Parts: sequence; C-alpha cells; structure tokens
Amino acid sequence: MVAITPAIIVVFAVILVALLFFATEPVPVDVTAIGIMVTLMLIQPASEALVGAGLLGEPIILFESYPGDALSGFANTATLTVLAMFILSDGVQRTGVIQILGAKVSALTGDSELKQLTATVGLVGPISGFINNTAAVAILLPMVTDLAERGRTSPSKLLLPLSYASMFGGMLTLIGTSTNILASDVYARITGEAPFSMFEFTALGAVVMVVGTVYLLTIGRRLTPSRIEPRLDLTEEFELAEYLTEVVVRDDSPLIGQQVQKALVETDFDVDLLQLIRGDSVFLEPLGPKEIQAGDVFTVRTDRNTLVDLLDMEGLDIVPATVTEDELEIAGEGQNLVEVVIAPGSSLVGESLATASFRQRYNATVLALRRGGELIRRRMDNLPLRVGDTLLVQATVESVERLDTNRDFIVAQEIERHDFRESKIPVAVGIVAGVVGLAALNFIPIVVAALLGSLAMVATKCLRPTELYDAVQWDVIFLLAGVIPLGIAMENSGAAELLAEMVVMSGDVLPLLAVLGVFYFVTALLTNIISNNASVVLMIPVAIEAATTLGASPFSFVLAVMFAASTAFMTPVGYQTNLFVYGPGGYKFTDYMRVGGPLQLVLGVVTTLGVAYFFPLT
Repeated sequence: MVAITPAIIVVFAVILVALLFFATEPVPVDVTAIGIMVTLMLIQPASEALVGAGLLGEPIILFESYPGDALSGFANTATLTVLAMFILSDGVQRTGVIQILGAKVSALTGDSELKQLTATVGLVGPISGFINNTAAVAILLPMVTDLAERGRTSPSKLLLPLSYASMFGGMLTLIGTSTNILASDVYARITGEAPFSMFEFTALGAVVMVVGTVYLLTIGRRLTPSRIEPRLDLTEEFELAEYLTEVVVRDDSPLIGQQVQKALVETDFDVDLLQLIRGDSVFLEPLGPKEIQAGDVFTVRTDRNTLVDLLDMEGLDIVPATVTEDELEIAGEGQNLVEVVIAPGSSLVGESLATASFRQRYNATVLALRRGGELIRRRMDNLPLRVGDTLLVQATVESVERLDTNRDFIVAQEIERHDFRESKIPVAVGIVAGVVGLAALNFIPIVVAALLGSLAMVATKCLRPTELYDAVQWDVIFLLAGVIPLGIAMENSGAAELLAEMVVMSGDVLPLLAVLGVFYFVTALLTNIISNNASVVLMIPVAIEAATTLGASPFSFVLAVMFAASTAFMTPVGYQTNLFVYGPGGYKFTDYMRVGGPLQLVLGVVTTLGVAYFFPLT
C-alpha cells in the first residue's frame, strides 16, 4: 500500500480545489488551470521555507525539473498540435466549403424532420473527425437552425443531436478533438510508448458513431423535446409582443430638436430604441446623434409600465400596431434581426451589455436574451453574460455581417457572406489531407505535420498572417498548458498510484472488463462536471497505474478514459458544443440528462466491449 505522504496530501488538496473551481466556474476554466500551475510551482519553495523553520521534515518535490516541468505545458506537443489544428480548421472554414456542403445537403431534406435529423447527424459526424469538433458545430449551427426554419421543425429537435454527433464524430481520428491529442501525449510520456497514430482507434470510433447515430434517430429523437416551436417570426419566438411598441413624437413634444442620445437613451427608463421611421426612410443604429423631429416614429423595446411612465413625461403617443419581424427588417435589403450566441472564449463572458458598451461597439440593439429555457426581455443591461447565452439582436446588414465574422459570437442564422475564399477550397482541403496523410504514415510526428500545415495555410493565402491569432481558441491552449503539470505532479507525488490501488481493490471482486467499465463511467461522470481535458489529465495516470498493477494493457484502459472524456452528454457544461446549443435550442438543464443519460449508458457499454474486442485487455 502506498504511504500517504505530505506530497500526496498537497496534490489531493489542489485537485479538490481545482474540481470545485472547474465545476462552479467562479472564474473561466483557463484561469483556473493557470492558477493550478502557479500553485504547484509555489509548493516547493514554500515547503523548503517550512523545512528551514523546522515545521516540515523534508521539502515537497512535485517536479523533477523545477520549474521546467511546471511550465512544460506551454511547450508540450499536445498543446502545440491543438494550436496548429485550430489554425488548420480556420483555414478550411474561411473557404466556405462546409457551408456549401451543408447547403447541398439541406436542399435534400424538405420538411421531413427525420431527413433533417439524418442530414444533421450524418454531416457533422464525419466532418468532426478531421476538423476540430467545436469548430464544426460553430460552422454548422446556422445551417441547422435555418434547416429547421425552412422545414417548419423545432430547432430544439436538431441542435442537441448536432452537439452529440460532433462528440462521437470527434472520436474517429486523433485530430478530431483536443482531448484525443492530449490523451495520446500523456500516455506516451508516462509509458514511454509511441503516441497514438492517426487512425489507431478509428474502428472503435466508427462503431461508437454508428450506435450513437442509431440512438439519435430512434430513441433520442423521441426523447429530445421541442422547447422552441417552429417559428414564423423571431419576435414571436422570443415572445416580444408585449415588449415591442411604436411611438410617435407629437407636435408639442418637448423632445423636438433634442438629440436622441440625450433625450431617450441616456435616461433612467428601461427602454431600447430599435429604429427610427421618418417619412419613407428607416434608420437603425447609430441613432444617438440624430435630432428628434415632429412625426418621428420610434420602435422601442420596453415593458408596459415603463412605457406608460415614458409617455407621461416625454410627449409621445403610441402607434396602435403590433411590431413584427418583417417590420424590423425593412431598414435594409439583408437580414436585420438575428440570434447571436456568446461563444466560448468570448471577451464578453462576465461582462454585461452595459459594461461592454454593446450598442456603441457593435451598432446593434439587443431585444431579448435567452439562457437555456429562460427568456429575459427587460433589465438586461447589467446582467453578466455567459457562454451559450443567445441574444436577439437588431442591427444594420453591415453590423450583422461584422458580428458574423467576430469570433466572440456565433450568428445562429445563415448570413450571406462575401468574404469566403472559395477559390482556395481545393488548396485548404488538400493541406488538411496532407497533414492527415503525413501523420498517418508516421513520416513525421503529428505536431510537425500540423505546424507545417499551418504555415502552408498562410503561404497559399488560405489564411492571412493577421488571422492566425484569431483562429486559435486561446482559452483551450491555456487550459491545456495549465492542467498538464497537474498530471505530472500526480504521477511524481504518488497520488496516481494511490488512487490506482484503490481501484485495483475492485479487481478482487470484479472481472477485468468490469474494471475497464468502471474507469469509463467514472471518467464520464467527472467530465460532465469539469473540463474534458482536465478529466484526461486526472484519470489517465490512474488508469495506467491500475492497468499495470492488474497486468492489463495500459493502452486499452487509456482508450476507455479518452472516449469517456470526449463524450459528455449529460450536462450543458460538460462540453463546449453543449453550451453552443443551450440557448438556441431553448433547452432546460434536465434535457441533457433526459436525452444524454441513456446515450451515455449505451455508449459506455459499447465502448467498453469495443475496447476489449479491438484491443486485447491483457
């Protein structure tokens, strides 16, 4: 039995605090990860000071090379490979090839919900095997919502399957998700074996994808709720009938001659101005500098009580009419009214509309906010924004296009884009194919192939040099760099060995296959609460120690952990793609348990049996 040392106690304390922070997210997960790294670096000098004071027998050494091992996450091959894969995915995305492919597929579905669901799952699954699955969902989300609208289907019936299919599609290849790359690196570092090859677990991934697809098209289809009714009008979907009103400026109004900014915007009223109708002209943001004239008609978002107070004071009359989406779209020839999802890593996370100066920065007005199944239509300005929040935004066509190209957002409707580099489609796809081929043939390591492909994207002008930094999800990079040292500390301190011994005890009463299943389900439960990458770092050292002690194959146990960490179906916070669809689908937290719980159970059994079939346990 491993002796419980001060080093083990300290590492377990760090892990418990980290799990608490990952689960509750008082700060973003990448900040928590960097906090873990800094904490681990401080332990050794702090313990040496305690030894000098006679309060500790010997210093706590968590890293063989200090501080190099603690900082190794930034130079880790997994971190650099993931960084390069973000660039490769972005190069493909900017050509518009996935949007073109999605449009061709959606043209075949008509108004059949089953065909729409089949097209959604059948498209995102294979794509997620070769570009980052998070990027695949971000790209396809607008296509799927438009597919639902054209086919008079609830978007809720399609968006959750979109997220789930991207997850098990990501298990087709090594590059499908950052978790696979990280698991491969941790396995190679601990065991000294070669990292995973590109298609080493593709057969198992294909089985998981087929079973998952069948589930989503049958049982999952029945369990997935229709939280949002098929819509004709976005204002109806967000239930804005009582909140949108037109008011006209009377001839005797004291507002005449004043600037809109001072007269109506900089007030204590909870009122948003959406547009100004003056004669035959319609004006959107920026409305602030305009001078108010008699007869001006303003479309406003407010509640009835506030409107009454506003009318009493400002010399305005209500125009007795219901404001519809068509009336809000008349200000331009393109789309003025769109749903915008706050993306992971967005600079707006934790900010409010007021502190972010949303209206001024983007020349856009937020009419309503949807957070899962909750609709918020008043007092939104000071509400801290979260990943997955869906904003109903009205703006000029130009402003909507800028929102669509901004990595802080995902516009949930397809916008006609003129900046796709369609002539570069063969080049970008060829570069990704070349990276996959070089890595699959083991001609060069995957990190070298991926970095070479990233340079090729720039050299062939699929990407501009200035776009490289925007292509990378830096929160994921810092998350990886921060949690990798935790795995090293677990291994060096003996914490992983101690946990493995506890698991091995179950081997006295359970067959080896059942122990493998235990690792899958423990990892799956952990991943549904904290980051999938953190789960891999915590569980793989334990899985390798346990497998070695039981005389089993560490590779097989690592695969079970890796597959479980990449399939977090039961909560919206378990995986980024689940958060993507949380707002646009109008889901409740329990919907993920309702649909994802049985799927997690089914794939747990399939993965465990599949690992044993394709990769002998001993």
